[in-house]
Amino acid sequence: MKITSQIFLAAALLISSAVYGFCGEPGWTTDYAKAVEQARTENKAILLDFTGSDWCGWCMKMKEETLDTPMFKSYARKNLVLVEVDFPHSTPQSDAVKAQNQQLSQQFQVSGFPAFILLDKSGSVLGRQNGYLEGGSSAFLAELRKFYTPPPDSANASSADDFDAFFKKPAQNPTP
Repeated sequence: MKITSQIFLAAALLISSAVYGFCGEPGWTTDYAKAVEQARTENKAILLDFTGSDWCGWCMKMKEETLDTPMFKSYARKNLVLVEVDFPHSTPQSDAVKAQNQQLSQQFQVSGFPAFILLDKSGSVLGRQNGYLEGGSSAFLAELRKFYTPPPDSANASSADDFDAFFKKPAQNPTP
């Protein structure tokens, strides 16, 4: 009985991890063509994350310290279409995703991981960040902002993320 439940649990974990591998991280897509279409429709930039998600230590560190933070997620939700371009060693991928990722790697001349390519809504390169970047979300978003300023959104004009709101506040003069 105990062995049967352990086998069942192991099978459930294996199936869920396989499904997770095919679906990607929530908020992220693996379909570049759909991402470009979405970026045009929503008037957003595209961020490509070239990663070795299950073997690259610097990729995992960048994900944990930057991409998984509330600050980055808030900014991305409002301003970016996120595309994971993954080159895993053991996570399953479809042949179509493998071929697409190889083509994107060649197109954008990616030679190491992690690498981030920021594109405009038409797919033209705005900027890139090669390798791990210290400083978490604040440093990474500052780097993105060197290349991209989100268009004003009249319906959401006051919905800037916390990082933007902090730096847009007027300076307070201390009382003597």
